[in-house]
Amino acid sequence: MSVALYVALVVATGLERLAELVVSARHARWSFERGGVESGRGHFGPMVVLHSALLVACVVEVVALDRPFLPWLGWPMLAVVVASQGLRWWCIATLGPQWNTRVIVVPGLSMVRRGPYRWIPHPNYVAVALEGIALPLVHSAWITAVAFTVLNAWLLLGFRIPAEERALRGALGPGPDPGRR
Repeated sequence: MSVALYVALVVATGLERLAELVVSARHARWSFERGGVESGRGHFGPMVVLHSALLVACVVEVVALDRPFLPWLGWPMLAVVVASQGLRWWCIATLGPQWNTRVIVVPGLSMVRRGPYRWIPHPNYVAVALEGIALPLVHSAWITAVAFTVLNAWLLLGFRIPAEERALRGALGPGPDPGRR
């Protein structure tokens, strides 16, 4: 894969992220109209910066450090990128208007326990983690893959997932697994 095609892949990923933000804004309005409560605002800005930096760093590392495309690595990683997008959109479709890039919970709604949420507590975060490793490795940008993975794990495990689980417990009451929506 040429560098130009890789840059096109990263740009396409960025456009997909913008589409997510449009969907998220629509879902946020829906949630707030139904009494939705937002939690965990403090970590949202750093998450946006990190996810934006992932896209920039992918291109910068490949161009500045002349990272090669290694077919034995790049093609499987491209398949993981595509699969992670599929998982992400499966999550969005499953949660419907309850899906959001922010932590907004509408009190009284029941937990969603279908789709990928039947098997994985936080499948959207699995998709993000997979993409964060695979997208840079499509063109062997391993520094970006490692840096994003470490910082993303810190944000998710230290802030995002605990905030989401607290919000779900508060809105839905105690249950077997607040992470499964």
